[in-house]
Amino acid sequence: MTMIDKRTREERRREQREGVEALEASGALDGLYAMIDAGEVRLEGKDGLIQQLIKAGLERGSQAELTEHLGYEKGDPEAGLHPNSRNGSSAKTVGTSVGDVELAIPRDRDGSFTPALAPKGSRRLGGLDDMIVSLHAGGMTVRDIEHHLVSTVGTEISRETISKITDEVLDEVLAWQQRPLEAFYPVIYLDAIIVKVRDGAHVRDKAAHIAVGVDMDGVKHVLGIWIQATEGAKFWAGVCAQLANRGVQDVLIVCCDGLTGFPEAIEATWPQSTVQTCVARLIRSAMRFVNYKSRKAVAAALKPIYQAADEDADLGQANLNTVRVFEDAWGRFTPFLQFPPMLRRVIHTTNSIESLNYQLRKIIKNRGHFPSDDAVVKLLWLAICDIEDKRARDRLKERGRPRGAKRNADGRLVEGQVTTNWKQALAQLALAYPDRIQPYL
Repeated sequence: MTMIDKRTREERRREQREGVEALEASGALDGLYAMIDAGEVRLEGKDGLIQQLIKAGLERGSQAELTEHLGYEKGDPEAGLHPNSRNGSSAKTVGTSVGDVELAIPRDRDGSFTPALAPKGSRRLGGLDDMIVSLHAGGMTVRDIEHHLVSTVGTEISRETISKITDEVLDEVLAWQQRPLEAFYPVIYLDAIIVKVRDGAHVRDKAAHIAVGVDMDGVKHVLGIWIQATEGAKFWAGVCAQLANRGVQDVLIVCCDGLTGFPEAIEATWPQSTVQTCVARLIRSAMRFVNYKSRKAVAAALKPIYQAADEDADLGQANLNTVRVFEDAWGRFTPFLQFPPMLRRVIHTTNSIESLNYQLRKIIKNRGHFPSDDAVVKLLWLAICDIEDKRARDRLKERGRPRGAKRNADGRLVEGQVTTNWKQALAQLALAYPDRIQPYL
């Protein structure tokens, strides 16, 4: 723990202690302490003091809301002059972060009163919905969330209700998935991860296709998530067409894996785009044929290939299978060699999207399967938001540290991340594609 963290914690403790001491000095807690000592009051659990305070606060607040709505105080002798009046109360059970609370919500005669503290139709208060969505984004199943809420806050919520709460974000997901995009992205990365999805009576492997775009400012954005039975070139062609329909008119370079037909699928939408196979993935594929003892030497032998000045590089004869991997992909690898070093660093790998996929796999690995394609997109979208939010909170905690002090918070994962050395890479893109990039500078 750093000195700043320790000082912040000590300040919070001091403020809390001063608050309690002020209450004790006023005598407001004397009667409460006596009841606690006598066993007449419990602090936690069902019907404990905390729940009772929430109940009293919500009911008193609701009465105040009704008074404002009616325009007169309870017991006002001129109440009969008003067109509306009080009409008893109705019972309502709401879930809170400390368990279920039974409320008596006041009513009015003509039914026009809508309480804000305990809204009609709402069965959860105090951020419980946000808690459920956050737990779901962290990879917990509906069954896990149900058990977690019972064991930690004593609130029983059915699995159907939990599913409905998490499904409420589907409209947001749909809006995000259909949002307009920029007309021009210098670079787009395309990749997929495998997820298990129920299909009728069977559970099948499906591919969750993810696109990440780099805009003119070098900022990365997750452009969309699509689910398909297999990672096929035909489906990728449909993904590119959807991106075009959302406004993407041109892309300079599309980085992807070595899937057969991928370049043709991309060029069907953006015929002028340069399709670049992920060099890092190509190297990993080539190294599969190399025994552990020889890997360092082969890696050193491969370096002159992907650092070559042009495509006339000598593949060598170190390992025939390794050489064959590069020879088979040579046509999709050589575009990389046309660019200067600074730009190569941006496009030589799909690491940006692979880092995202790695984090998403950690979240979905404990799930047996998803009930539907929509459930996959919903969770992956929530997970991306949750990861970025957590990292932002960690960075906020470290804000204000002295310059040079060690920082442990991670930067942005993908969404909003600025590409390293982007200004230099953009300058090189402007030289390589002057006519296409000039309108957007």
